[in-house]
Amino acid sequence: MEERLQKLLSAAGVCSRRQAEAYIQAGRVTVNGETALLGGKADLDRDRVEVDGVPVAVPKGHTYIMLNKPRGYVTTLSDERGRKTVAQLTADCPARVWPVGRLDMDSEGLLLLTDDGELTHRLTHPSHEVEKEYRVWVRGDVERALPILAAPVFDDGEELTADRVERTGKNTLIVVIHQGKNRQVRRMCAAAGLKVERLRRVREGKLRLGGLEPGKWRGLTAAEIALLQE
Repeated sequence: MEERLQKLLSAAGVCSRRQAEAYIQAGRVTVNGETALLGGKADLDRDRVEVDGVPVAVPKGHTYIMLNKPRGYVTTLSDERGRKTVAQLTADCPARVWPVGRLDMDSEGLLLLTDDGELTHRLTHPSHEVEKEYRVWVRGDVERALPILAAPVFDDGEELTADRVERTGKNTLIVVIHQGKNRQVRRMCAAAGLKVERLRRVREGKLRLGGLEPGKWRGLTAAEIALLQE
C-alpha cells in the first residue's frame, strides 16, 4: 500500500517521522532512483526506496525497550559536543532504536526507545495527551509553591499546565503532565520559586519504571507493549 515517505521510513525502523523529514529535505532519500520530495509517497512492495543508497526493507517486527537514564546523559543518538548519550547505554541492543521523546541531561528515569515510528508518533504527539509522572526533589517554600503549580504557569510566552501536583514529603513532589514542553517541570517549579535538585520520570502512560537499575535497559513484555498501544 502506498504511504507517505515519512510514515514509511519510521514504520520500517529507519528513523522517526521528524528525522525522516530532515532526511528527505537533505536529499538523502530516493524512490526508484529519483530524489524524493517532502510529501512524496511510495509502496515498499513495488518501489525501491533508499536512504543514503541503502535499500529500505519491509519491517519484520519492532523492538521496544525501557532505559533507566542516569543524569549526565543526553537523549540523542549522537552529540556534536562529545557528551555522553543514551545510545552508549543501549549499544548492546540488537536493533537500531531511537528515544521516544525527551529527558534532559540533568534528569533521570524512564526513557522508552524503539524502532516503531507509529508508536513514537502516538506517544509524543500532543493530541494523544499521554501522561508522564515525575518525582521531584526541590528546595524552597513548597507550601507557597503548591497553589502556583496547581494553576497554569506562564513562562516565555507558553502556558504550562500540570495535570496533578502532590506533595509527598517535606521537599518532594509528584508532578503529572501531558503537554511535554521542553524542560516543563523545571520551568514550572522555577516559576513557583522552587529550585529542582533532582528530577526522575517514574511513569509514561500506564508504564512504570519499577526497580530497573540506573543505566540499565530491558525489553518490554508483550503486556507492557499493549499498555502503550491502548
